[in-house]
Amino acid sequence: MDWNELDFSRDFIAFACERGVLRFGEFKTKAGRLSPYFFNAGLFNDGDSLARLANFYARAILASGIGFDVLFGPAYKGIPLAAATAMALAGMGRNAPFSYNRKEAKDHGEGGALVGSPLTGRVLVIDDVISAGTSVRESVDLIRNAGAVPAGVVIALDRQERGQGALSAVQEVEQTYGIPVIAVAGLLDLINYLHGRRELEQVLPAINRYREQYGVA
Repeated sequence: MDWNELDFSRDFIAFACERGVLRFGEFKTKAGRLSPYFFNAGLFNDGDSLARLANFYARAILASGIGFDVLFGPAYKGIPLAAATAMALAGMGRNAPFSYNRKEAKDHGEGGALVGSPLTGRVLVIDDVISAGTSVRESVDLIRNAGAVPAGVVIALDRQERGQGALSAVQEVEQTYGIPVIAVAGLLDLINYLHGRRELEQVLPAINRYREQYGVA
């Protein structure tokens, strides 16, 4: 099957709206901006939604054609995401090992801060979103300290808006670490999805104004 031909971004936006993970109204972001939409990946909180979410991650990874040897889930949100994505990839014929870290290193038993597969070769980070990039920085440090190479980062949604400067948080990560960021969907996918949907189309003017004010190419 050619994963590049599947419209998974649009399907993902529909799924996120259906589950109430994508909400519309007025929400204050960490940057203090009033956003007309809010994405809360923590609401993918049952077995069915997590399995479907992981399927979207797996499809995005396969469609990107990115080369990797190990999946890595940064604690805490990335842990179930990496594990579930590894299972989804296995179901699609790509059996990949995965690893995750503890917030505090264990000083007994096997010890250390890492659990699961050793970090070797090219390591693909699985996370929910990129805001300040803190999780990515910590992950890249862990990967490099283990003697492995960060291959990229996969996230659910790219808001495609500026950070403190002219670049978005995603663009800053790509520029700082020289690695690609793969998003299951982005703001443009959301805008395209809303067109023609009577029950949701009324939020488009607010989203377009927000994009004009804070968006990046």
